[in-house]
Amino acid sequence: MRIVLDTNVWLDWLVFDDPVVAPLRAACLAASIEVVIDAQCEAELERVLGYRFYREVLAPEKQAACLAECRRIARRVDARAGDAPARALPRCSDPDDQKFLELARDARADALVTKDEALLELADRGLPFLIVKPGALRA
Repeated sequence: MRIVLDTNVWLDWLVFDDPVVAPLRAACLAASIEVVIDAQCEAELERVLGYRFYREVLAPEKQAACLAECRRIARRVDARAGDAPARALPRCSDPDDQKFLELARDARADALVTKDEALLELADRGLPFLIVKPGALRA
């Protein structure tokens, strides 16, 4: 199963060690899921790692370690898979989240894992991939 994680799920995994992502981590370790990321999504993660969390900014070395762990976990995809024309996608109400839909489509992902309501609202739009919360994914 190939999946895309949105930035908040990456933060839950890399920064907050949220138990809700523990099944994803275990599935990744067991190689039952493949996490993919592209340059745009990675750049957003890198930028957000510099934000203030709980009144403090992560130290630069912690930010670098989180980004390195992301790169270790995820396979980088920067080109559309296959030669078929890109399928049209619905517009996300948050334009900043459109890139996750595009990555899921272009990487031929089975699921986009998110807690973002703007993305979850699109879950029943007949997309070629699931849009699910972290705890709902069954790998």
